[in-house]
Amino acid sequence: MNTPIRVLVAKPGLDGHDRGAKVIARALRDAGMEVIYTGLRQTPEMIVNAALQEDVRVIGLSILSGAHNVIVPKVMELLRGKGMSDVIVIVGGIIPDEDARNLVQQGVTQVFQPGASLDGIAKCIREACGGQHDAI
Repeated sequence: MNTPIRVLVAKPGLDGHDRGAKVIARALRDAGMEVIYTGLRQTPEMIVNAALQEDVRVIGLSILSGAHNVIVPKVMELLRGKGMSDVIVIVGGIIPDEDARNLVQQGVTQVFQPGASLDGIAKCIREACGGQHDAI
């Protein structure tokens, strides 16, 4: 029996709206993943340190503030600096298509925009993790 996928869901920056992040966290939990939700106003350093401490396979960033072009590259840089390049990063929020393409070029696995399917997000994570994990 394989272990469940461990996912860290974080709200970086000054955005104070976390309903969507909580919905995603619950959906991933319901899909059999272990979810750690860090809460609001997380810095990239806080997110990466939590990911290291919690030994997660996936980081999900929910960004509505428009700061994705600053925050996500910093998270990716910190992950590389800590030897955590194998951690999968997904991003959700109001992100223009061109910015989404740039984030993927920087190593983000997938960018989910408003209206994304909860099942689709869980499926993306499972596929990115090789589909080798069981539900809880």
